[in-house]
Amino acid sequence: MSSAFRPFFPGAFFVLAVALTACAFADEGMWLFNAPPLEQLKQKYQFEPTQQWLEHLQKASVRFNSGGSGSFVSANGLVITNHHVGADTLQKISDPQHNYLRDGFYAGKQTDEIKSADLELNVLVSIEDVTTRVNGAVNSGVSPDVAASARQNVIAQIEKESNDKTGLRSDVVTLYQGSAYHLYRYKRYDDVRLVFAPEQQIAFFGGDPDNFEYPRYDLDICIFRAYENGQPARINDFLKWNSRGPSDGELTFVSGSPGKTDRQLTLDELADMRDRFLPYLLRMFNRREVLEMAYGARSFENARRARDDLFGDQNNRKRYNGYLAGLLDPQIWSSLEARERKLRDPIARDPKLRSTSSAYDRIKSAQAEVARIAPRYNYLEIERPRTTTYRPPRAFAGNLFKYARLLVRAVDERAKPNGERIPEFRDSARDSLDLELFSSEPIYDDYEILRLTDSLTDFASQFGADDPLVKEVLAGKSPHARAVELVSGTKLKDVAVRKDLYGKNTAALEAAHDPMIDLVRLIDGPAREARKSHDAQQEIKKQAYAEIAKARFAVEGASSYPDATFTLRLSYGSVRGYEQDGKQIPAFSDFAGLYQRSIEHDNNAPFDLPRRWIDKKPNLNLATHFNFVSDADIIGGNSGSPVVNKANEFVGIIFDGNIQSLVLDCIYTDKQARAVSVDSAAISEALRKIYDAGDLADELEGVKK
Repeated sequence: MSSAFRPFFPGAFFVLAVALTACAFADEGMWLFNAPPLEQLKQKYQFEPTQQWLEHLQKASVRFNSGGSGSFVSANGLVITNHHVGADTLQKISDPQHNYLRDGFYAGKQTDEIKSADLELNVLVSIEDVTTRVNGAVNSGVSPDVAASARQNVIAQIEKESNDKTGLRSDVVTLYQGSAYHLYRYKRYDDVRLVFAPEQQIAFFGGDPDNFEYPRYDLDICIFRAYENGQPARINDFLKWNSRGPSDGELTFVSGSPGKTDRQLTLDELADMRDRFLPYLLRMFNRREVLEMAYGARSFENARRARDDLFGDQNNRKRYNGYLAGLLDPQIWSSLEARERKLRDPIARDPKLRSTSSAYDRIKSAQAEVARIAPRYNYLEIERPRTTTYRPPRAFAGNLFKYARLLVRAVDERAKPNGERIPEFRDSARDSLDLELFSSEPIYDDYEILRLTDSLTDFASQFGADDPLVKEVLAGKSPHARAVELVSGTKLKDVAVRKDLYGKNTAALEAAHDPMIDLVRLIDGPAREARKSHDAQQEIKKQAYAEIAKARFAVEGASSYPDATFTLRLSYGSVRGYEQDGKQIPAFSDFAGLYQRSIEHDNNAPFDLPRRWIDKKPNLNLATHFNFVSDADIIGGNSGSPVVNKANEFVGIIFDGNIQSLVLDCIYTDKQARAVSVDSAAISEALRKIYDAGDLADELEGVKK
C-alpha cells in the first residue's frame, strides 16, 4: 500500500480512544478464508457468502512476490494490480530508451507483451491445519534453540511432502504468533508479461501533497498476463468485471495479502516497536532516501535507475513515520493498555488461566534479548522480510551481494538434510529461489557502488572502525574503494556465471576467488550466529504467545482473526465517506475533480496531467467515479487487492489508505480510517477513451467479438 505521511493535525487520532468499544459493531478483521466471519456478516448485512463464493474469490486472488496483491480478471490470464506494485517489474524491464515506469505501456497485441525479469505470482489453492503435527515435534523442557530446530525440521518435512505430492508451492504459515500452523498450497506462475501500465504521473497524481489524503484522483493500476507453457494461462476462477463500480453504502469485500499487523503483540513488544525498532527503520529509510535523491539529481538516466528504490524508501519512511506517531499518541497508547488489561485481568482471576501471566514476562525478556542482538542481526543477516523475495542485510546493499549470498548459501544448505536448512533454501522453495537468482534484471555498476559504499559506511559507523569484523570487511580500504573493488571484480553480473556456480560445490565456489563471494564467506559465520540467537528468542515468544492465544480463546471465544502474515485474508466493509474537521468527505471522487485539482495548481507538478489526459478530456464522461473509500480493514500488502460486491464482481482495486489509517497496524477504527480504491468505472473509462485500449477493455468486460 502506498504509504505517505504528512504532519498530523491536532486530534487526528482522537477517535481511537473509543475504538475498542466500537469494534464489536465495526467491520474489523483480516479473516482467514478457512474461518470467515459468517455470523458477523449475517447479523449486520444479512448476507452469508457460500463456500463456493469464498473458494471462487480465493482462487481468483493473486499474491505478488514483489510485495502486493492482485486478481485474475479474465479467462486468458489477465491479472490486475497497482502501478506501484508493478513498478518493480516496470523498472527492471526499462532501459535508457524505454522508461515504462514514467511513460507507461500498452501491448496492443499479445505478441507485444513484455516478459518480466523475475516476477512470481502465487494463487492459494488449499489450506490445511497442521498445528498438532508441528507442536507435537517440540518436546517440553528442551532449550529454545533445540525447540526451534525441531519446529523448523518438522515444518520442512511437511512442506517437502506436500510439494512432492502436489507439485504446488507449499508454505507452513505461523498464525496467532505461534498458536496455530496452517499449510498453504499455492499454484505458481513465473512467466508473467506486462500488458498495460499508465504513466506514473496519473498513477500517483498529486504526489506527496495528496498521498494519504482524500479525495484522491489516481489511476493506480497495472495489468499483466500469466502464461503457462508459452501460452496465456487458462483461468477458471477469475472475477467478472463490473464496469459500473460500487454505490454509496454498498457492502464490499477485499481479498488480498496484508503484510504484517501487530494487534496481538503485548504492550512490551509494542513499546520496543515504538522506542527502538521504528526509529531504527526510519533512520535507515531516511538515509537511503537522501542517497537516492542525490544520485537521481545528477542525470535523467540516474533518476530512472533509482526511481523505484526511491519511491519505495519514501513510502516506507512515510508509513513508519505515521505508525510511530500513532504509538506516541497518549490516547492511542491508553487504548492499547485497555485492550491488554481486558485480557490480562480475567486471566489473573481464573485459577485455570493464572499461569499464563508468566508468558508476558517471558515475551518481555525474549524481546529484550532480541533488542540486544539486533545490530548484528540487522546488519549482517537480514534487513526485514516483507515479501517472498530475499532482501540483503543492511551492511551490504545491492543486487551483487544478494546474488553472492544466495549462491553461497544455496550450495552450503544443499549439502544439509532438507529439515536442517534455512527456510528459503528448502526443496519446497527451490523454484522461487531459482527465479530470483537467475533474474535478468539489469545491473548498473555506478548504482551498485553507490549503495554498497553507503551501506559499508553505515556498517563501520554502527560498530566502529576498530571493530575486528569491520576491519576484515573493509580490508584496509575506504568504504568507497572497497565497494569499487568488489563491484568491478565480481563476475556475478553475468547470469550464465551464476548458473554455472550454482551447480557446483563449496570447494568450487571458494576456488572461483570471486571477491563478492569471498565477502559473503567472510561474514557468514557471524551472520549465522546472529540468526541462531534471534531464532531462539523467537521460539520463546512463539511458545509464550501460544499460551496467551489459548487464554484469549477461553476468555473471548474462538471467533477471532490472527495478525496479518502476508497471506490471503478476507476483509469487508461498506463504501462510505467520513467527517473531518466538521466537513463531510464524500465516498467518491470523479474525473471532473481530477481536472479541477490540476487547474487549481496551474497543472504544475505534482498536479500536472499527462499530455494525452489533456488532449482527450473532451472524450470523457467527467461524472464518472474515479476513486472511492470504504471502511474495509486493510494494511500494507493489500495494495492491488480486488474489491468485489456481493455478486463477487470486480468493482475496484485497493491502492492506499487515508491519514487516519496509519495506525491500523496495531489497532482498528472505522470512524475515519478508510481504504482508498480505484473505481472499476474509472478503469473502463480511461482504457477506452484515454488509452485507445478498447480490446483490453473488451477482454476485461467479457465483450464477445
